[in-house]
Amino acid sequence: MSGILFLKTKNLGPLKDFYTGQLDCEIWQDQGDCVIFRHGNFLFGFCERDEIEDKAMLTFFYESKAEVDEMCGKLKEISVSGPVNNEKYNIYQFFARDPDGRTVECQYFNDPVSCYLSGDELLLTRRSVRKFTDQQVPRELLNKIIDICRYVPSSRNTQGYFYRIIDDREALMWLSRTRESSTAPFAKAPMAVAICADPKITGRAEQDACIAAYHFILTAWCFGLGTCWIGGMDRDDIKDRLGIPQTHYLATITPLGYPADRNLKAPKRKPAADFLKE
Repeated sequence: MSGILFLKTKNLGPLKDFYTGQLDCEIWQDQGDCVIFRHGNFLFGFCERDEIEDKAMLTFFYESKAEVDEMCGKLKEISVSGPVNNEKYNIYQFFARDPDGRTVECQYFNDPVSCYLSGDELLLTRRSVRKFTDQQVPRELLNKIIDICRYVPSSRNTQGYFYRIIDDREALMWLSRTRESSTAPFAKAPMAVAICADPKITGRAEQDACIAAYHFILTAWCFGLGTCWIGGMDRDDIKDRLGIPQTHYLATITPLGYPADRNLKAPKRKPAADFLKE
């Protein structure tokens, strides 16, 4: 479920131009005299009325300080001031005015925040992360992610997949040397997670483990955590080191932690038409 903030205006046309053209919002619903905008998972609307509600403040937050700086440059003609660090709230921010004169804030949270991505943002922004901060992943957050992953689809709903947490530094360093550069990210992560499936429970161990792994990767990104699918982990020596039965299928082991840089650029992609075969 979600919600919408509505405000009154006498200038619906200029507001449409401003929020779509300057702040990169999309029109979510156009109801004639009421227009609803979408910015990520932020829904807000303006309704044409005989008065203007200009006392509200609309806040847009971004993935990096660089994006805030970029927006400040874009809105320099209507900016109240340049970006500054607000020590009280530990944010990086600046203010501008929309065509009605109401305050628009653009900011970046210096501290990690809880999940906020919309579904399409989650899928479009997920990246393979190989460098992490030193911040530890709270156990409560990890438990929340695993709780969500109980809803992973599996063959005949057998639920034969499982997650193995690896937070022992010696084990992480050992893993980092198993496949040279491919597994080097383990040395830079505070923890890792192995995703497996038991063929005694499911007749589709490989498929179930891979689905469970990607579900975990997406859920982790939703909560601000970075991962990286590392293949070639279904090996006897790795299973022995981690206490995973040899008969189980090990889809991947992913490093897990807060990304050193969450605003990673997307690698070059082929056009959508190339993925559709008639």
